[in-house]
Amino acid sequence: MLTGLGIVRRPDLLVPWLYSGSLLNGGVLLGGLVAALLSSEFAIRLPPRGELAKGAIGGLLMGVGAVLAFGCNIGGFFSATSALSLAGLAMMLGLGVGAILGLRYLVWETEHRPRWSSGAGRVYLAPSHARASRQPWLGALLLVLLLATPAVYSRAGYVAQGVFLLFGVAFGVIFQRSRFCLVRAFREPFMTGDAEHTRAAALALVISTLGFAILKFTDLKDKSEWVFPAAGAGALAGGLAFGVGMTLAGGCGAGSIWRAGEGQVKLWAAIACFALGVSLTRLAAAQAGLLQQLGAAVFLPSAIGWGGAIGLVVLVMAAWALGATWNEETRRFSAL
Repeated sequence: MLTGLGIVRRPDLLVPWLYSGSLLNGGVLLGGLVAALLSSEFAIRLPPRGELAKGAIGGLLMGVGAVLAFGCNIGGFFSATSALSLAGLAMMLGLGVGAILGLRYLVWETEHRPRWSSGAGRVYLAPSHARASRQPWLGALLLVLLLATPAVYSRAGYVAQGVFLLFGVAFGVIFQRSRFCLVRAFREPFMTGDAEHTRAAALALVISTLGFAILKFTDLKDKSEWVFPAAGAGALAGGLAFGVGMTLAGGCGAGSIWRAGEGQVKLWAAIACFALGVSLTRLAAAQAGLLQQLGAAVFLPSAIGWGGAIGLVVLVMAAWALGATWNEETRRFSAL
């Protein structure tokens, strides 16, 4: 972000429209927009100022956490855990504690300072009648344009970039229609008691871990892939900051992006402040030499063997899903 604004000069960095991460994120945003338009669900939703402030603060905290843990809740937790990195499990612990702390603050605010986030929000461009809405036509037009984008990239000699963009669009559509967001997997068991997203996340992680294990065991994927030097203070503190931030913002990394595509202005603030938080924290950490002191890169199979590593991840995911299911039935640790 600072590079794009001209504050920091880094000629070695790719421009956003050629960088794979930016293309995937942009694709998720556009995919969420396409899905919302096709289903006549798009609207500019402007929340009260208190909610907008929580979106901004949450975004900043997520940015700080993403730098400390070497990734957001997807890269630093989901992908890292699937890749059998100890840092992923450490970030999971931090995310859980952060979600609890964030939720406790929200409950406190509701009970003691309800006026901070009260007030009516405003909604613009919402279709009055789904049948008469022009949104599906606009969504179809945008989808056609996006499907044609890889041809433009290909003519310029950037075939892979066009594919990355389409993958992002596909993810955005799937996320928007399924309403899947990892913040709900960590927050809902302690908020409403609902464990559906927790079970889904745990199952997805087990499947992803088995896939990564096959690729790495057969040397089809480098064993150091997604194994970050953050197993320790970096993953724990990063997960904590990210967990609080995503709870305040109401969306995780990917969840904030596709929901922004729906027109959620609170998530617009979260994304902008996320980018700002990442840029400022990375700049400060690099100048202080902190990035080399956040933890170790621990590949679990090297420490406890392939069977032990896979078994550990499966055991943790099973405990997470079963514990959330038990709480769903008993409401023992639910705030609402």
